[in-house]
Amino acid sequence: MKKFLFLLFSALTLALSAQNRNFSKKPVNITGLILDQDTNKPLEYATVAFFSPRLQKIVTGGITDKNGKFAIEVDAGVYDVSIEFISFKTKKLPRQKLFKNTNLGTITLGLDTETLDDVVVIAEKTTVEIKLDKKIYNVGKDLTVSGGTVSDVLDNVPSVSVDVEGNVALRGNDNVRILINGKPSGLVGLNSTDALRQLPAESIERVEVITSPSARYDAEGTAGILNIILRRSKLQGMNGAITVNGGYPLSAGISGNLNYRSGDFNFFTTSGYNYREVPGNSFSQTQYLFSGLPNSFLREERDFDRIRKGLNSNIGVEWYINETSSVTTSFLYRSSDKESNTTNRITELNSNGSILNQNIRFDPEIEDDITKQYSFNYTKDFNTSGHKLTFDFQIEDSNEDERSKITQENITAIELVETLEEQNRILLQADYVLPIGENTQFELGYRGNFNDLDTDYLVQLEDNGSITTNSDLSNTLLYTEQVNAGYTQLGSKWGKLSYLLGLRMESTRITIDQQTSNDLNKKNYTDIFPTINLGYEISKKQSLTLGYNRRIRRPRSRFINPFPSRSSATNLFQGNPDLDPSYSNAFDLGYLNRMGKLTLNTSIYYNHATQIFTFIAEDTGDTTIIGADENNLGTEVPVIRRTPINLTSSDRYGFEFTLTYNPSRKWRVNGNFNAFQNSVRGENNGENLDADNFSWFARLNNKVTLPAKIDWQTSMFYRGPSENAQTKSDGIFSMNFAFSKDLFKEKASITFNVSDVFNSRKRISTSTTTTFISDNEFQWRERSFNLSFTYRFNQKKKRQRPQRGINGDEEFEG
Repeated sequence: MKKFLFLLFSALTLALSAQNRNFSKKPVNITGLILDQDTNKPLEYATVAFFSPRLQKIVTGGITDKNGKFAIEVDAGVYDVSIEFISFKTKKLPRQKLFKNTNLGTITLGLDTETLDDVVVIAEKTTVEIKLDKKIYNVGKDLTVSGGTVSDVLDNVPSVSVDVEGNVALRGNDNVRILINGKPSGLVGLNSTDALRQLPAESIERVEVITSPSARYDAEGTAGILNIILRRSKLQGMNGAITVNGGYPLSAGISGNLNYRSGDFNFFTTSGYNYREVPGNSFSQTQYLFSGLPNSFLREERDFDRIRKGLNSNIGVEWYINETSSVTTSFLYRSSDKESNTTNRITELNSNGSILNQNIRFDPEIEDDITKQYSFNYTKDFNTSGHKLTFDFQIEDSNEDERSKITQENITAIELVETLEEQNRILLQADYVLPIGENTQFELGYRGNFNDLDTDYLVQLEDNGSITTNSDLSNTLLYTEQVNAGYTQLGSKWGKLSYLLGLRMESTRITIDQQTSNDLNKKNYTDIFPTINLGYEISKKQSLTLGYNRRIRRPRSRFINPFPSRSSATNLFQGNPDLDPSYSNAFDLGYLNRMGKLTLNTSIYYNHATQIFTFIAEDTGDTTIIGADENNLGTEVPVIRRTPINLTSSDRYGFEFTLTYNPSRKWRVNGNFNAFQNSVRGENNGENLDADNFSWFARLNNKVTLPAKIDWQTSMFYRGPSENAQTKSDGIFSMNFAFSKDLFKEKASITFNVSDVFNSRKRISTSTTTTFISDNEFQWRERSFNLSFTYRFNQKKKRQRPQRGINGDEEFEG
């Protein structure tokens, strides 16, 4: 099947090539010189753009070299040529007839003194851009994440939080759909948490926070969607940036984004390698309340010594077949080698604190992950601006192998655990956009997601050279998910009112086959997902938005995987294959006001969900022996399991605001506050699990330019206390800071940052059930220091105001 699809789309590419070859125009070479009119000095990195009046978009562009010269290849035709440089007035050369190699001569630009202050703000790039169905945050100059990972970047985006285990949440809701460049990606892989911790932060251009997704997007993700856009340029010639970094605990890495455009071809790559040592720790103390172990305590201390080695590379080429058609193909390779040595010390104490028994359990785990992904995109732009057809095909293969060899003090038997996962995914997508008049746009599309996941779980016991298989724990799970979706949406603008109305239908077929236990579970359902997004422009500086959407949350593989974790003998995690999907209806009312140097962006939201997922702790009914000696004498204690279940419903409503204040060109402050109330209703095995929880989090970023042009940035974050029916969690405070200095006329930067300055990023909680009380503390990563160096060639550090159409993003903005 894979070979057939690959050959089919390869043939399609060749057919499109043959069809359009005769329509290509002969390229011509356009040259010129850009100077400062006051000093007559050359302007390096000035931008030259070629706008086609017929196509109503910028078709190509380039930048000047250190001598102010440019040489750009463009298809023969008539163009409006614009020349721009930060803090200078833009110059336009209208209706240039470029049918042969042409020298535009010397072009001078004058300083724009009236907008100089504004230009500096633009160079920093506005913190937030508001569109009808999303908010866009540029993260290109966030110093505190330099040399870090994508997970660090997301933790600095307003409305987004990342807990100590790396789980991403949007407005406090952890069911977030993460996309790369608008599509599911192998960069996220089988385990999105681990993958996000390995991708370099420097590979990100911006993050789109979509709290009210339009019908174009998958209905998956009740909290919304985070769309991560990777860096890529379409300027002529070679340009890019390379970053090297190192730190303590020991870490080292190199990453880069390179682009080379020549004529009708644009070659691009985003690649990186990193090595990180990630020490962590956890602590728990459990008091048992039943008669078998009256007033006894079990203390468990775990130390995690982790090594992460990751290589990722996304290589591709864009081919501009003619003025209206292009093909993009890319290949992604991601390899991750992990070592995790977990030392688990278990101590049994009586009510007086005296030690009754002790036991040490050592779990060295080795994990190898490899993901390969091939992507194909065809885009056809018709003569009318915004009228286009796109087609996407994507095929992905992921393998994740985990192997552990667990030993316990005073026990000769060794526990061998092996988990082998193989996932195959295919994506088919087609989108058609038709403008109707000047302000209306109709859209129609299809998407098919086909996912096969095969998990083999093997637990064996090795004793005196003899190996036996634990048939109660060993299992094979085959998971198949097929989602076919069709959507349509209509957007328009009437005066100050904009709207985007959509309807999406998704048909889902899921098969969960536990082969070892002969347990087969099939689920088929078809659902309708309406979306409504409204916008009203009160004035040029004020606007209101109102959004409604229905969403779904399907259990991911970790939630349904019935294989228990084995790093602890007394506390384990186990999935639940009987989980049903959860549905939500969400409303969002937003307000934006730009008041000079202050920008306010605020919203009120409400989300009602049914069949919600929640995690509970329960007694498994099994026991294990701790403190055993060579005669297997010790204390028998119960095994506690943490597992997800469905509850009846939840009602989440909240309020958030983001403030951006720029008192001067050298000082910028950004603050975000989010408060929400979550009421959960439901029961499990006769136990009432109703819970009402009020929580909040706040983030403050402060950036100041010190003397000698040294940038100093501080980021502080606090998540308030929270609770559910069984667990109360304390608040968490953390702070990062960084210093950065530009070198070599802003072609390079050196940055030093400290993550979690006070080493306080820890989850502290207490769980209470009818059979036990457990106090827990967990720290995934300890305080770290990092030094990074970035060098840019033919790339400007400061970015200019984005122009309509230059990035090919024709998504309706109202």
